[in-house]
Amino acid sequence: MNQDQILFGSAYYREYLPYERLEQDIALMKKAHFNYVRIGESTWSTYEKEDGVFDFSPVLTVLDKMHENGIKVIIGTPTYAVPAWLVKKHPEVLATTLQGPNRYGARQLMDITAPAYRYYAERIVTKMMEAVHDHPAIIGYQLDNETKYYGCISSNLQYEFVKYLKEKFQGDLAALNHAFGLDYWSNRVDAWEDFPDVAATINGSLMGAFQQFQRLEVTRWLNKLAQLVRPYLKPEQFLTHNFDFEWRDYSFGVQPDVNHFEAAQPLDIVGVDIYHPSQEYLTGKEIAFGGDEIRCIKDQRYFVLETEAQAFKNWTPFPGQLTLQALAHVASGARMVSYWHWHSIHNSFESYWKGLLSHDLEPNPVYDEACAIGAMLEQLQPKLTGFHKDNKVCLIVSNECLSAIDQFPYRGPSLHTVNFKEHLYNDVVRKYYDALYEHNIETDIRCIEDERIFDGRYQLLVCPLLYTVSDAKLQQLRTFIEHGGHVLFSFKSAVADENIKIRTVRQPGQLTDLLGVSYQLVAEPHNVNLVSSKLDLNTADCQARDFMELVTVDNPKVEVLATYDHRYYHKYAAISYLKQEQGGSASYIGADLSKDVIGQVLEYIVTDNDLLPERTELRFPLIERTALDGVNSKIRFIMNFSEQEHTITYQGKNAQSLLDGRTVATGTALTLKDWGCLVLKEQ
Repeated sequence: MNQDQILFGSAYYREYLPYERLEQDIALMKKAHFNYVRIGESTWSTYEKEDGVFDFSPVLTVLDKMHENGIKVIIGTPTYAVPAWLVKKHPEVLATTLQGPNRYGARQLMDITAPAYRYYAERIVTKMMEAVHDHPAIIGYQLDNETKYYGCISSNLQYEFVKYLKEKFQGDLAALNHAFGLDYWSNRVDAWEDFPDVAATINGSLMGAFQQFQRLEVTRWLNKLAQLVRPYLKPEQFLTHNFDFEWRDYSFGVQPDVNHFEAAQPLDIVGVDIYHPSQEYLTGKEIAFGGDEIRCIKDQRYFVLETEAQAFKNWTPFPGQLTLQALAHVASGARMVSYWHWHSIHNSFESYWKGLLSHDLEPNPVYDEACAIGAMLEQLQPKLTGFHKDNKVCLIVSNECLSAIDQFPYRGPSLHTVNFKEHLYNDVVRKYYDALYEHNIETDIRCIEDERIFDGRYQLLVCPLLYTVSDAKLQQLRTFIEHGGHVLFSFKSAVADENIKIRTVRQPGQLTDLLGVSYQLVAEPHNVNLVSSKLDLNTADCQARDFMELVTVDNPKVEVLATYDHRYYHKYAAISYLKQEQGGSASYIGADLSKDVIGQVLEYIVTDNDLLPERTELRFPLIERTALDGVNSKIRFIMNFSEQEHTITYQGKNAQSLLDGRTVATGTALTLKDWGCLVLKEQ
């Protein structure tokens, strides 16, 4: 497959349509310049109406018609929603969660480790591949759909977990008891056959290990599906998957139930589903966050396999927003923009999650704008040959830190008296990411285990809530700084080792001498504000919330960027900054602060160290995303995420506008209309 081709299309479910209209739909797709559709992942029960009786004619019919009309197809393996007959025959395929046994009805209710589920899922995938693999319309396959472990705590999963621990600790229960601190409240285990149900464990280390294992099972399942499908692939075909994120009525942060960085390894092209606020609340942040993570998994352009067209009443885009959204995906490195979904559904759960076509199945303003987008992407594609990013900043994330913060939340009363529906870890990650985004500091997103963090490509690492981390990783961060790199740490950094066992030294652990600060006490701030003579906090939200560390300065070379305006806390450092003799720096934010303040700290670090000299002076709602083409010419996407028109002075080198062909010289005044975008390529 052409690595530079931009795919444009949608999910298409002929099985859901109220009447036959395949030819009519294809005509509308061609008018919209569709070059691909995704089919198949949702309708296992259509292809296997009863045990062992297979009929893939619905798939083959769509494949034939799409091929006749020059539209390529990605087929999804139909394994994420189980048929009723399977649950009747093997009720154990439904997962048991903390809320009890699941009941049949919704999708993604199964135990992906259950032998019965595995047997039948592997069989339907194999039978589908046998039926369709020779069809010339197919360009690739999507493995399953937004795979997760679905909250499963079944006895089968826990049995496998004990086997996993036995292997990890080489059968040494004494080592496990010590690593996890299981003597507490008589949780010690001295015989493997005595291992308790861990669903309600009060031991954060054990629960963290269990959640790590649950994520590992997702990785193993995707690997198994890849092993089933790959023998049928032709050289030009690919495997992909559509990862998603923590859901807060839209895509928000790090996915708690999947380690994307591990689970994506069997894929050829990594895919993602990104949904976001719209109308007055469209900021582009979720588009950028998702893209910056998924792009970095394999350092490649990626697929947006699902994003919104209309969807909900609060997502129906204003005129121009659909175009801006598509270009924002491309600016982050996407080489597919695909809507979920083509037509609105007339019954069942997602009836009012609307597609490009409304329930009347006729063209409408959103569809009309999609037609213009399809034509635009066709025009743009050859001008983006060799498109790649070269970011110098990296945001570090960790599924293990997310699990640890779930166990020991920094917000609310002490201990476990509050159960948070949402993951507090992502609250902080998004503050740091959003601050980077609003200040037009482009960033990659990588997990702490990724060795590419330390290969010399980055100048600045941003580490929010790096709570549980090994000594070896802390040493790598130390070496990075000693060799001239810059690192910004947040509160609750380096507190615990890789087993979520708190270190027995002053906090922040092994970082104290590197940062030149330490703390022993923490507090919950009330009406505590920052004061600073070094940061521009005039318009910022300067209040500390929920959690603060009473940080003292141990090294006289430390520059205190902010303290607290408080009778008892004024002597403590809220934000510290220590330049190293070798040229690097280590900064620490010792409280839960706003993205406004975080943005000012980032500006200080970047300015003081002359980092990112070509960064734009624009700030949100004007966002600039840059990339390089195959000959390293810079491409600039300048986007206006507001309903106000803005005029800017272009500061880059002489360029060509890729959307209208005009020449743009340095110093030219450029107008960005509401929800508008310019795409400029330097000459």
